[in-house]
Amino acid sequence: MIHNLELNSKNLHGSFSKEYQAILTVNSGDSIRLSTADIQWGYSKSKDEDRVIFQSRENEEKPGHPIIGPIEVRHAKPGMVLEVKLNDIVPGWYGRNWAGGIKSWQNDQLGLTGSERIQLDWELNPTTMTGTTQIGSRAFHVGLQPFIGFMGVSPVEPGIHSTSPPRYCGGNIDCKELVRGSSLFLPISVEGALFSIGDGHAAQGDGEVSGTAIECPMDLVDITLIVHEDMQLQLPRANTPSGWITFAFNEDLNIATAEALNGMVELIQEFYLVEKAEALALASVVVDLRVTQVVNGVKGVHAILPHGAIR
Repeated sequence: MIHNLELNSKNLHGSFSKEYQAILTVNSGDSIRLSTADIQWGYSKSKDEDRVIFQSRENEEKPGHPIIGPIEVRHAKPGMVLEVKLNDIVPGWYGRNWAGGIKSWQNDQLGLTGSERIQLDWELNPTTMTGTTQIGSRAFHVGLQPFIGFMGVSPVEPGIHSTSPPRYCGGNIDCKELVRGSSLFLPISVEGALFSIGDGHAAQGDGEVSGTAIECPMDLVDITLIVHEDMQLQLPRANTPSGWITFAFNEDLNIATAEALNGMVELIQEFYLVEKAEALALASVVVDLRVTQVVNGVKGVHAILPHGAIR
């Protein structure tokens, strides 16, 4: 079955909680089509339409990312895994990103904490997959690689949780590899999974070094949710056009790196039936370690095993 969700304040929230009521209940294998707001809780369909500003249904004092959900999946139980298949991702016509002017570790290191905070306004062309911005008298152009920054199920811990740091149940992963054709696998820790999605990015480099990608609304996101009863995961994993990916998140980049690497070594053991040291040796030959992002409170690292790299 295909479900359609409207972009409105009744369907949006800006925090995590296992107590939030689901806006939709689906069966495993159902697909959902939706649009997402930009990072400032706005949306405009075209240049000729005014930008509409939405609010969080949960009335948080400081709402985080505008995310749609939660969506309950029938028969999803703790210990199972939710697969999120990204069937299609179509960015809107505009995007923005910012740099400098606020206190952050990278602005401190680059001497930009006390500077003016600058904003780049991007015009996006989903047909040619290009983005254009103006800096002074010059136009700058980049290629687009749209992806969803935020996909997560509810954490089991009680209370209200920020959307900013990614965690074991997913959330604000901000991995540029999660493009159309990808599947993200999330460990389920609450009944019904309670999945939420949002935070469209038109383009981003590994690290998301200024703190923002080209933050944009998405005109269309088409996903399929599948529950796997026979899988077990401690951290998210993905199968993307680039390859298989394992993720980890920690304030300490070394720990995040070790955990992402361990997840990949275990994946190679699972795929090729080898011992752990043998899997590490194979990983050293073909696996890439990348810094996903360094700006979300905890740092993210992902390990990529390209398709066909081991035959």
